[in-house]
Amino acid sequence: MASSEKTSKPIGKTLVFGALTAAFYTGFFAYGDAIAAQFAQGSFWAAGPIATVFAVSYLHGEFASNLWATLGISAVHKQARKTVEATKRPAQRPVLNA
Repeated sequence: MASSEKTSKPIGKTLVFGALTAAFYTGFFAYGDAIAAQFAQGSFWAAGPIATVFAVSYLHGEFASNLWATLGISAVHKQARKTVEATKRPAQRPVLNA
């Protein structure tokens, strides 16, 4: 049976996360030397590259996810196979070999 669910397309979220992703990339490429010099100071600044990677990854992932949803492309959901429950075997009787 086909279900007719009406879902709204996240166009606003796509535009917001796309703009934020573009701003991050533009900022990092424009001020790359200054950012690298700041991160090279050590101490807590050493966590900067890791935090930057997580931030860019999150923003880009949200943008890509919303873009696919806006375009109407979704993953294929396979139905779980029904498993046949195994019958319980009777316990073996001890045999005396005399």
